[in-house]
Amino acid sequence: MPELPEVETTRRGIAPLLSGRVVTGCEVRQPRLRQPVTADLRARVVGRTLREVRRRGKYLILDFDEGAVLVHLGMSGSLRIVDPAARPQTHDHVDIDFAGHVLRLRDPRRFGLLLWHDGDPALHPLLCRLGPEPLESGFDARTLWRQTRTLKAAIKQVLMDSHRVVGVGNIYASESLFRARVHPCTPAGRIGLVRYRRLVEHVRATLSDAIAAGGSTLRDFVGSDGKPGYFQQQYFVYGREGQACRVCASAIRKTVIAQRATYWCPRCQRL
Repeated sequence: MPELPEVETTRRGIAPLLSGRVVTGCEVRQPRLRQPVTADLRARVVGRTLREVRRRGKYLILDFDEGAVLVHLGMSGSLRIVDPAARPQTHDHVDIDFAGHVLRLRDPRRFGLLLWHDGDPALHPLLCRLGPEPLESGFDARTLWRQTRTLKAAIKQVLMDSHRVVGVGNIYASESLFRARVHPCTPAGRIGLVRYRRLVEHVRATLSDAIAAGGSTLRDFVGSDGKPGYFQQQYFVYGREGQACRVCASAIRKTVIAQRATYWCPRCQRL
């Protein structure tokens, strides 16, 4: 699934080309996604000016002069800017035309969504309960430490809880915990403030590095330019079960936490 770095990479790709442009056309070829595409989307967006493209967690927000379009890429979705003459393929479900710059939603598995929302998108039910952004000041060690004093859940599960911090998905939780030298199975309530400071620092660093690398190649994920990210070449632990740790040469191990594959080094990350 595209995670925060992949979504941010997409945002940075499309925002400079589309911001300030007026929508001149819209075509919905397949409305049946995770939630149905807004039925009157064309009437809602044509003639409106796109003010800004923002990200909230793993959601993209296309802010118009009135209202907004919310986009989630699901398991395999992508947003690309294509030439109007480019013929849509089987899984190209929605086109929004910005006077010759066509924003195309491709989603083979159809687990994504594209919805119109009147008013402030922060109040939409999908967004209103999300936790702080990990790259912003609202995500800090002391708050995380306070929230977890009585928690027995594994710290990796806590990092992936979107009510506590938004957008830290499976890959980047594993990589951040390795960098911080914290075992993923450690109960969150057993981690002290000093280690939380280190963990917060490495969550931010890992996500920033992934954004700089264009995200990861997750199945058929590509950025807005059609090119895959390459952060997977920098993985320390994720997907490397049985391979030598890049730091100490111990064999990387794998377990399952909250139904998600979890990787760690038994020497660098002691429980």
